[in-house]
Amino acid sequence: MQFLDQCKIYLKSGDGGRGAMSFRREKFIEFGGPNGGDGGKGGDIAFIAADNLNTLIDYRYRQHFRAQDGRPGAGRERTGANGEDLVLRVPVGTQVIDGNNRIVLADLTHPGQKLAFLKGGDGGFGNAHYKSSTNRAPRRADPGWPGREAWVWLRLKLIADAGLVGLPNAGKSTFLAAVTHARPKIADYPFTTLKPQLGVVRLHDEEFVLADLPGLIEGASEGAGIGTRFLGHVERCAVVLHLVDGTLDDVAGAYRTIRKELAHYGHGLAEKPEIVGLNKIDALDAEVITAKCDDLHQVARPDTKVHLLSGATGAGVTEFLKGVLTTLSAARRDKNEADAEAIPFVHPS
Repeated sequence: MQFLDQCKIYLKSGDGGRGAMSFRREKFIEFGGPNGGDGGKGGDIAFIAADNLNTLIDYRYRQHFRAQDGRPGAGRERTGANGEDLVLRVPVGTQVIDGNNRIVLADLTHPGQKLAFLKGGDGGFGNAHYKSSTNRAPRRADPGWPGREAWVWLRLKLIADAGLVGLPNAGKSTFLAAVTHARPKIADYPFTTLKPQLGVVRLHDEEFVLADLPGLIEGASEGAGIGTRFLGHVERCAVVLHLVDGTLDDVAGAYRTIRKELAHYGHGLAEKPEIVGLNKIDALDAEVITAKCDDLHQVARPDTKVHLLSGATGAGVTEFLKGVLTTLSAARRDKNEADAEAIPFVHPS
């Protein structure tokens, strides 16, 4: 399935139906009168978050969506049928942004969450609506109200607990394949990962979702390489897993490069809890491992622990995942406490 995390679509809710203008003309009825019915309401446009979707590819080849118009009213005070609502299914984590791609209008973060986005136009009144004691034969029937229309951007930010970042060829895809059932492309050249990959990590009785992002290079915040387009998927991650290629001569420089790009991107990525893994230790001897680990400790944040691992052989992977679960549990606990403080307590009356 092709991955698509951003697209622009046109939406229009249904127009309201026209009201009818008619009069009773029946045999043996002494007094006639107006009996035009009202028009039906136009259909709404709504979004619903579906947990079985992980891409916006359904909106790649069809960009215009219109809800059904309301049916016009008829004689004998018959009201027109309402137009059917149009419900658009999007993946969990989808944001609805205005046409200028600046203002977030809605954020669908929970499975089954539904949002009524554009309301359909109301139906027009028929002439029976205007009958009164002073106006016994009104000849007024209103057209329906037009529906609303808008161009919007859909942007998908994958829901993952932890995000893998690092330079190209740091071994992120190999690590993802080793700890999950995901099967990302693995090769010995840079940028083998061109789109985010998701996998579920299971350790003992616990599990979490891990996202592998395309590699960053120096200047990615200015558009170099793939750029920072996919860093938006890390915004929702509670923990950042930073893999460093242990075979590089300057592991500290590689670490600083990624940290610099995270800081330039903003949105709090540089402040997220971080776990650093020195990867590919199977290709290094003990003295080199110790020296490079010390180099990383000197440039990493004081509260950051450096793990030694090899995604290819599995060495140190279990200990690394245990550290991820510990950090992830603490991050979730802090988030729950922050949410609890944000909600004021109302004493039941």
